[in-house]
Amino acid sequence: MSAVDEILQSIPLDQLAGQLGVDPATAESATRSALPALLGGLQANAQDPAGAASLATALGQHNGDLVEGGVNLDQVNTGDGQKIVDNVFGASTPQVVQTLGNVSGGQSALMQKLLPLLAPIVMSYLAKRFAGAGGGALGSVLGDALGGAGGAGTGAGGLGGLLGGLLGGHLGGSGESPTTGAQSQSEAGSVLDVLGGLLGGGRR
Repeated sequence: MSAVDEILQSIPLDQLAGQLGVDPATAESATRSALPALLGGLQANAQDPAGAASLATALGQHNGDLVEGGVNLDQVNTGDGQKIVDNVFGASTPQVVQTLGNVSGGQSALMQKLLPLLAPIVMSYLAKRFAGAGGGALGSVLGDALGGAGGAGTGAGGLGGLLGGLLGGHLGGSGESPTTGAQSQSEAGSVLDVLGGLLGGGRR
C-alpha cells in the first residue's frame, strides 16, 4: 500500500469534509494532491544537512499516536500544522497552495485550510515509520541517520532514504498489487511534476 493510501485510510473523510465544507469525494481528491506535495517537500528539504537536522528535530516532537487506530481530527493542532507547512515550503508556500488549488480545479482556499490539517498527520505517520526503520528508539535511529557515515539524507536508514522510498520506486509497497501501486505512484508523480522547483523551498 502506498504512503498516500496508508495516510488516507487513517483519516475520517466525512469528518475532514465537514471541517473543509466540501463533500467527501472532493476532500479525498484534494488530500490525494496535498499528501505527495508535503512528502515531496520534506524529501527535498532533507537532501542537505541543515534541512535533515530540522526535519529530525520536528520528528522528535511528534509520535505515531495521532495516526494510531485512526486520526481524530479534533486532536490535530492546525497552528502546529501551519508552522510545518511554512517550514517545508518556505517562501514558496503561497505558490504551492495556488498550484495545488489549480490541480484540484481552482480550490486554492480549500488547500490553504487542508495543508495545515494534514501536516501534523504526515509528521505523525513519518515519526511512526522512522521509529521502526532501524528497529530502535526514534532518537537512536535519527542519530544514526544524521551522524552516520552515510550522511544526513543518504544512509540506509536515513531520512532521505525513508522519504525517497515513500515517494519513489517503492511508493506502492510490497503488499499492493502492481496496478494499484503504479496508479498511486503515477498520481503522486504527476503532482510532484506540476510543483517542480517549488518543493524544498523551506529550511534547508
